[in-house]
Amino acid sequence: MGVLEHVAGPLGNFTSHAPTPILAVAGFVSVIVLAVVLNVLSQVLLKKPNEPPMVFHWFPWIGSTVTYGMDPYKFFFANKRKHGDVFTFVLLGRKMTVCLDTKGNNFILNGKAKDVNAEEIYNPLTGPVFGKDVVYDCPNSKLMEQKKFVKFGLTSEALRSYVELITHEVEDFVKRHKAFKGQKGIFDVPKVMAELTIYTASRSLQGEEVRNMFDSRFAALFHDLDLGFSPLNFQLSWFPLPHNRKRDAAHNAMVNVYSEIVRKRRTGEIKRGNSHDMVWHLMECQYKDGTPVPDHEIAGIMIALLMAGQHSSASTISWMMLRLATKPEIVEELLEEQKRVLGEDLPVFTNDDLPKLALHAQVVKETLRLHSPIHSIMRKVKQPLVVEGTNYVIPTSHTLMSSPGVSAQMDSHFPNPSVWDPHRWDALNFEDDDEKIDYGFGMISKGGKSPYLPFGAGRHRCVGEQFAYVQLQTILAAIVREFKIRNVGGSKDIVGTDYTSLFTKPLSPAVVEWERRGAEL
Repeated sequence: MGVLEHVAGPLGNFTSHAPTPILAVAGFVSVIVLAVVLNVLSQVLLKKPNEPPMVFHWFPWIGSTVTYGMDPYKFFFANKRKHGDVFTFVLLGRKMTVCLDTKGNNFILNGKAKDVNAEEIYNPLTGPVFGKDVVYDCPNSKLMEQKKFVKFGLTSEALRSYVELITHEVEDFVKRHKAFKGQKGIFDVPKVMAELTIYTASRSLQGEEVRNMFDSRFAALFHDLDLGFSPLNFQLSWFPLPHNRKRDAAHNAMVNVYSEIVRKRRTGEIKRGNSHDMVWHLMECQYKDGTPVPDHEIAGIMIALLMAGQHSSASTISWMMLRLATKPEIVEELLEEQKRVLGEDLPVFTNDDLPKLALHAQVVKETLRLHSPIHSIMRKVKQPLVVEGTNYVIPTSHTLMSSPGVSAQMDSHFPNPSVWDPHRWDALNFEDDDEKIDYGFGMISKGGKSPYLPFGAGRHRCVGEQFAYVQLQTILAAIVREFKIRNVGGSKDIVGTDYTSLFTKPLSPAVVEWERRGAEL
């Protein structure tokens, strides 16, 4: 009793005389301390032998959110060195089990639908942006049909016409944009390239009516809709935060715009002509049960195409420009390749030219290797899963996470992986797996065993992969014809990466120098 009296006496005296605010603070601190102690003890004493090692963290719920969010790749590689390719960490209250390298990518990305689920993870974020009954807001079987509609809308004939449209957009853009007035100057790469890619994507994929809207209110709507991709919305997409209210208003307005375009096309107010855009294609599609694609689903699919494609392409073309600015000699190599392959007079660029320009393709591939637009891919565990080659069993309370960008930056697959070198692909190639599978949108390679997976693998592999390569190579070829570019002052530095959104991108501003061909620097 002596010790207890020494403690309880002063404590009772304190609680009876201390002001209420001080007691509240003391109580709050006590709860935090107790939670930290219990959290640490649970990690040390309660680890199950058949579960992956847990990344140590002091605070429950928060876990490793801060260190992961600041630099996911640094986080992945640090814990890979400590724990191996399979480990678990806490992200905003969720237990995330990470499986790295080619085995991990294949385990997650080629997982069976009954074992792993993407819809439950992503629909809270994407559903309010894309809309009802499309992408992750519908059964997986329906999503596979929608991917089939999109994939077979990107025919060879359509892609052939897109090259001409994209080239025209780039040429018009560099003539009229305020960033390119005069013979030389500087421009903020992420900002300008984001604008250019939305013009090229909307004009080629969605038609002239949609493209023309981006000079007015449509651009503002797109910006507000983009706010819905805040990582906070994985948990709070339903909460009436200011950015969510703007997102919802923008979504409704864009659905009305697309629905009006469809209505005018159906009634003949807008003639088809020679257009190959995706809107016309979806208007002619039917599901397996014979149901035509409803107008609100056409609108949702078009929003999804525009948003997803815009982010990945804008990020990639920005990184391409920034990397080329550190090695302006490669810009000149690209121009020389065009002259050598296509002719000194540089004729009009066509789709048939793309396969002939090897270095152009390698610039795209090398940039995607180092700067994957999405650093983490998640799946909900639907039933306990054994990780191949281990005794780890992943319970249904965990979420699986893969990061194909990790294997693309490992020296076991790519010598000097941190160096941006398009010429590494002169004698390097990773072919898709021979094994093919049809998830409902056509035969594709399973592809999960490659260390180079910039467009994912499995049933959720990006269906716009072919269009992305066409768009990026065409923009690159057109810009190389028009400009020399380099870092300001000839610096070899490269900007950091912005990880604050679902899609990675260069930190802005990121300014480089440009000079029109024929002008003296």
